[in-house]
Amino acid sequence: MDSCIFCKIKNKEIPSKIVFEDERIVAFNDANPQAPVHILLIPKEHFVSLNDIPEEKKDVLSHLLLKARQIAQQQGISKNGYRIVLNTERDSGQEVFHIHFHLLGGRRMTWPPG
Repeated sequence: MDSCIFCKIKNKEIPSKIVFEDERIVAFNDANPQAPVHILLIPKEHFVSLNDIPEEKKDVLSHLLLKARQIAQQQGISKNGYRIVLNTERDSGQEVFHIHFHLLGGRRMTWPPG
């Protein structure tokens, strides 16, 4: 996707502070953090949203979540708690149409979130 900002970050066309990368995903600091720790996790393969991941690619979701847990541990937020957010489509607040998880922590979260 030539115009996708997350694809450009993944391809190193736009600088970003990458905190984790493997052959399937990239995790980087959010440019507009909403918590002391705010990291975005994306699959390297472009999917617009959760609605667009085919059944045969569902393992990418578990990989993202397990790596989010690992990153939370590395960031020192796993003991006190963290939040993982997945927005799907416009009404949810999704602004970048490349599926991504928000990993938020380092402060007490409130409920309801929005």
